[in-house]
Amino acid sequence: MLYPGYGITSYLYTFFQTLIYTAPAILIAIAMHEFAHGFVAYRLGDITPKMDGRLTLNPFKHLDIWGTLCLLFFHVGWAKPVRINTRNFKNRRRDMILVAAAGPVMNFILAFIFMLFYGLLFKTGASGVIITYLETLCLYASILNVGLGLFNLIPVPPLDGANILEEAVPAVQQFYWKIRRYSVLILAILLVSGILSWPMNYLNNAIVNGMWDLVQTILRIGSFATTGGSGTVI
Repeated sequence: MLYPGYGITSYLYTFFQTLIYTAPAILIAIAMHEFAHGFVAYRLGDITPKMDGRLTLNPFKHLDIWGTLCLLFFHVGWAKPVRINTRNFKNRRRDMILVAAAGPVMNFILAFIFMLFYGLLFKTGASGVIITYLETLCLYASILNVGLGLFNLIPVPPLDGANILEEAVPAVQQFYWKIRRYSVLILAILLVSGILSWPMNYLNNAIVNGMWDLVQTILRIGSFATTGGSGTVI
């Protein structure tokens, strides 16, 4: 058994303590993100996601090893792309943008729903192990969904932001074709170097706090900080 202490023991204790919140939040975020891609594509006329078994909320059908590890350690990441056959679309460019945007939009919707549940639990004033766990889970899920949505809007292949940009601005397609083989390396450098840390933290905090302000207004509850310092509670 691990106990809080110093050095690696303290780190592992904190990591596994956090994992009980982040693991279910990540599975929900990934499953809904990829389901949204597949569902929108299916509604627009492409049966490929259904044939591939991607119209499911089973998160293990959508997991990408590297993307999931990034979510666990950096709280931003990606899932296994949903295969799309654009020849089944009536308006290829428009429909591809809608399909690509569906994942991040779903994450932002989920983030607000979890924040609303957090607000409802907080407003009741109830206490106990289960209530505390649910409150923390909702808060983590909200923050992780915002992080996943934002990260996937970065215009670097194979992220959704790149798919949206290359359909909206066809001139960038040739550039993306050249760097696509190095995309995982580029994303790893951006994450490890910390280049994305400040803008991602700033946007994440701004969106999460904005959602909390809206929830406070809707539920008519007093102010309560959801973030601290320059980073999120995660």
